[in-house]
Amino acid sequence: MKGLRLAAVAIVVGLTLGLATPASAAGKESFGFNAPEISGFPGGRSVALTGGGAYILPDFVHAGGSFSCLSDISAGLFSGCLQGQGVRWDTSVVLPSTSFICTRAATETLKAAETGDKTVVLLADFYRQGDGNDESFTAQMIVSETDLDPVADGIQNVWIQQVGCGTAIVNFN
Repeated sequence: MKGLRLAAVAIVVGLTLGLATPASAAGKESFGFNAPEISGFPGGRSVALTGGGAYILPDFVHAGGSFSCLSDISAGLFSGCLQGQGVRWDTSVVLPSTSFICTRAATETLKAAETGDKTVVLLADFYRQGDGNDESFTAQMIVSETDLDPVADGIQNVWIQQVGCGTAIVNFN
């Protein structure tokens, strides 16, 4: 019993003095979002995406959600995804940064995004019903609390590689 009291006193003293263990010193960043339409690339590519998760650079991520193709996609990384297909997505890797474009327009300049406390860059796997645990598509994606392309009209705070940009409700911790 005396050992338990000493352990309890040590915990209270540690909390009172603000001491932290190495495990509690490195906090995870977390995010959640809902993007009803991501589009912009030629050919009418359009995807809905929702989800969230947690990450720590350089190598921890646990995130996922749902996705659906809103149109038949016949080119790019999502080629073969038909309207209404798509079930879920999950992450392979958190990336430190990436470059991206929203539309492939001749006048569009290449932009950059970096993972931080209000933006996350991910390599994600996307799954269709019937493909089981075998990913149907793999692509980079960005979720940001801020506008990824302040020059363009509106707010673009979510991006999928070779699909385009969209406006999402986004929350980071």
